[in-house]
Order: sequence, then C-alpha cells, then structure tokens
Amino acid sequence: MKKKIFILLIAAGVLKVQPVKAQQKAYQTMVNGVKVIVQPSGNDIVEIQTVIKGGVENYPADKSGIESLAMTALSECGTLKHDKNSFKNQLDKVSADVYGFSGKDYSVVKMNCIKSDFETVWPLYTEAITLPVFDAKEFARIKQDAVNDLKEAEGRPDAAIDKYANKVAFAGRDYAKDPDGSVAVIEKLTPEETKAFYQSILTRSRMLIVIVADLDRATIEQKVSQLLGTIKQGAPFELKKSLFKVYKNTFSAEQRDLATNYIEGVTGGPQTGTPDFDAFNVAMRIFNDRHFLEVRTNNGLSYAPQAWFKYGSVSVAKFAVSTTEPDKYIAVFDKLMDKVKTEGFKPEEVADMKVTYLTSFYYKQETNSAQAASLATNEVIFNNWRRSLTLVNDVKKLTVEEVSNAFRKYIGNIVWVYQGDLKKVDPLNYTSGTLPKADKPVSQ
Repeated sequence: MKKKIFILLIAAGVLKVQPVKAQQKAYQTMVNGVKVIVQPSGNDIVEIQTVIKGGVENYPADKSGIESLAMTALSECGTLKHDKNSFKNQLDKVSADVYGFSGKDYSVVKMNCIKSDFETVWPLYTEAITLPVFDAKEFARIKQDAVNDLKEAEGRPDAAIDKYANKVAFAGRDYAKDPDGSVAVIEKLTPEETKAFYQSILTRSRMLIVIVADLDRATIEQKVSQLLGTIKQGAPFELKKSLFKVYKNTFSAEQRDLATNYIEGVTGGPQTGTPDFDAFNVAMRIFNDRHFLEVRTNNGLSYAPQAWFKYGSVSVAKFAVSTTEPDKYIAVFDKLMDKVKTEGFKPEEVADMKVTYLTSFYYKQETNSAQAASLATNEVIFNNWRRSLTLVNDVKKLTVEEVSNAFRKYIGNIVWVYQGDLKKVDPLNYTSGTLPKADKPVSQ
C-alpha cells in the first residue's frame, strides 16, 4: 500500500510539472510546405519520425499490405548508395536505427541515434526515404517474412478474432483493410509495383515530420529542407474521418477447432477532437475493470476478458473474451452493461481512473521515441499536436456526469463475431436480447 501511495505521489508531481515545461519548449515550423514539430529532449538521443498520411485510404482492398511492404523495404532492400548489408553495417557501427512501418491511418519512417552520430545517420535516413532501390532479391526475402508473419498471426486466435471483427464491422469501409495484407495479396506483389506505389504516396502534401532532440532550429530546417528537396509537392491531402455507428445488433460466426471459443464485439465511439472523446476514453477504462471483475473474478468465464477504446480516423469500442461458455458470457455482459448505463460510474472510480490513466500516459512518455509517436498521432488524428502536452489538464477537468453520459451516449448496438464451436453458441442471445440467466448476479 505504501508503495502504491509513493508512486501516485511521484506521478502527481510529474503531472503538475511536465506538461508546462513541454509547452514552453515545443514548437512547430514549416519547411518547404511540410509541418515540422520539434520537442527539445533534454538528452543526447535524436528521434526523428517522418509521417506519410493516408494509411488504408492509400490503396484498394486488393492491394492491402503494399504500403507495409514498401515501408519495410526502405531499410531492408538497400539504397542507390548502399546495398542492404552496407546500409545495415553503417547503422550497426553507431548502434542507430532506421526503419519504416505502417498502420491504419499513416506510415512512419523513423531514425534514432546518439546526437554525436547524427551527421553519420542522417544521410542514411535521407537515402532510405528518397533513394530506395527495392532490390529484387531482398524484396523476395522481406515478402516471405511478411507471409510467414501473416500465417503465424492467423494461428493466434486473439489476432484472428480481431481481424475477423474488423472485416465484418467495417465491411465496405477503408478500415476493413488490414495494413499487413493477406498471404494471397502479398505473394503477388512485385518490387516494381511496390516501388511505384511508394513513389506515388511520397509527397510533401502527405508528410509530417516530428523531431524529439536537442538540435538547434537552423540545423533542423537545413536538414529537413535537404530531405524534402527532391520530393514532389503532390495533390492536397486530408485524412478522411468518419463516424462509426451500429444500427442493430448482429452476430457473425466461423467454425474453428479451438481449445476455447473467441468472441469480439465492436460498436461506435466519439470521433477524435470532439467534446466527448476524453470522457469516453476514461469511461472505457473503468468499464474494462468492471468487465474483468464480472467475467473472470465473479463468474469464472474467461481468463483475460478485455474492453478497450480504439481510435483513429474511425473510433470504436471493443469487447473481447475467450470462453467455453459463450452464452453465459453474453448474459453477464448484458447485465453489466445495463447496470452501468442505468447507474453510471461512481465518483471514486472516475477519480481513480483519471489518475491511473494520466500516470500511465506520462510514464510511457519517458523515451524520445514515445514522445515523438504521441506528437505524431495527435497531429494526424486530432489535428492538434499540442494535445499531447495538455492532456493532463483536459482529463483533470472531467466530471463523473460527463464520463457516465459519454458511455451511455455511445454504447448501444454491437457487432458481435465468434470463432469456435458453433454448437455452443445461440446467435439469438447476441441479437434479440433473449438471454439465459447468469449463474451469479452482477456485483453491487
């Protein structure tokens, strides 16, 4: 107990000071039409993240995975100046990182090094972004790695149910696309096609650059200008945001021979930047705790039930469980949901979760990489990178009523998906509201 109080006291001190200091230091500048966000770090690490916006908007469904493969190729297939081995050897000599990855809403090419090695690593970073060669032999290697990863993920039930849920819930939307693609798509991609795609999205109009480092402004602007010098402006681009709303309960299922059964539910949440967003975020964290208590502790239906808020250009709430008794789970879930929507959350729950959430957020911001990622996400998704620095004040202001009302407003009908033994589940229990009684009452 003393340890917990000590941690909370430290966290409270950090939350009072850190955002104010960060606000005084962070700034933005424009270089060749590209926004550059700079957060001085106070240490000798240089973290730079170049963002290419669009994500799943950038390609059709039958090319899902092409952007992920392109981002990997930037550092794994060599450049016009260095083959793959030479490129890697140069980085290894100074223990630096340069690599790319992709997501639903944007991709990132990042570099991380010691400040004293910046002049060595920066040219390699610019080469990876502007002079990649997509060597056929190396491309075949990373393509096979991607295929192996996809097959391995399909063998993990937790990953498989989430992919299935996205496919069903977002049918007809860009968000139904998996940034990692599928084995069938990845196997057909060629280095020429993937390189052409990469060149099509590498435009200043899609770019954002985030730097967390103690570099002077003149150096930053000179280096970034150099990087952008050969990159075309491109057509204006704005990430599309859309509200996800479920108009009726649905249930989709796949027969799979598993040791237990997997269930996931998806419903809508508030869009980023709206007044309900922070309140709903806190609400879902409290509900996750209650969900765990009721499903696992009080009813013994699952080892690791989860509930979480997933946000981006589309925001959703998700609920997931693995269980041998799926119909008993939905009975417990519905009773819990009704209780929360009727009674709301307790003042002590909201107060505790606000501290827990903020402590976790700032604890994770200890590295330059995490700070850069937070600034990038808030700029791309919220159109407001400063939110990363003001979050503590935004959350502290939330009231119990705001948190409870946000949950009531957005949690309604749910898209349910199921993988497992079809004989053990009755779809009507998930769609009609005709539920079996739970073995144990929901705790008061």
